[in-house]
Amino acid sequence: MGSSVSRLLRGPAVLYLPAALFLLVFFLVPLFNVAWMSFTEPDTGFGNYTAFFASSFDVGVLLNTFKTAAIVTLISLIFAYPVAYVAARYGGALGSILLLVVTLSFWTSFLVRTYAWMVILGVKGPITAALVMLGWSPPPQILFTTFASTFAMTHLLMPFMILTLYAVMRRIDGTYMRAAAGLGARPLKAFTSIYLPLSLPGIANGSVLVFITCLGFYVTPVLLGSPRDKMIAGRIGDEIEQMLNFGGASAMAIVLLVATLGLFALYSRFFGLDKLWR
Repeated sequence: MGSSVSRLLRGPAVLYLPAALFLLVFFLVPLFNVAWMSFTEPDTGFGNYTAFFASSFDVGVLLNTFKTAAIVTLISLIFAYPVAYVAARYGGALGSILLLVVTLSFWTSFLVRTYAWMVILGVKGPITAALVMLGWSPPPQILFTTFASTFAMTHLLMPFMILTLYAVMRRIDGTYMRAAAGLGARPLKAFTSIYLPLSLPGIANGSVLVFITCLGFYVTPVLLGSPRDKMIAGRIGDEIEQMLNFGGASAMAIVLLVATLGLFALYSRFFGLDKLWR
């Protein structure tokens, strides 16, 4: 036994030890603690889960979270695809500028960008001022609406979609499109028949990444959205900060985790989870 452990510590497996310890201390132990509290606080049993699924409000918040994530993912894909296409297909100075603009957004945190949108969309912001100059008086309220929350989350997550699509599109051989044009295919037909199918892995990967990231959004919906736009992360925060209901909040967190893992399982079933990292 001692010799086996000694060989293990001298072998390549020892390189995994720091990462394994990090995951154990900072991920598995807190996760186990959350799961434990969901069954033991304030009483032992499934009471927190029963209360969650018996509450039409909480179930509605969970469904709204998935609906919002789906809308943000779809809008991000619609706007990100042309940007990634131009950057990957044409490259050069234009592609470099587009990628520079996209990557610059990572230099600013989500919180700072959210506060920036509060200023831009506010009553005294430039958008409201522009609407007044165009004769729209009184101007519509933009801040604290579903539009503001969805728009800001789309802006925050679009870089992830663009870079994921770009990574796949860069590997698509341009000779396929030239061959299709040489055989008489119109540009739209060549795109829908050749380029779009080849870019589907990027669409799937980017959609999964944006969708799952959006499920956990907390700050942006709280600061920019209306009360009816509450997402499950905000509901968990309310239970902890206002009600001190750690057991109920833990149960909500576990439900969200299980739902997220279910999405990963579906993706792995139809596409293969390993494709997320290619």
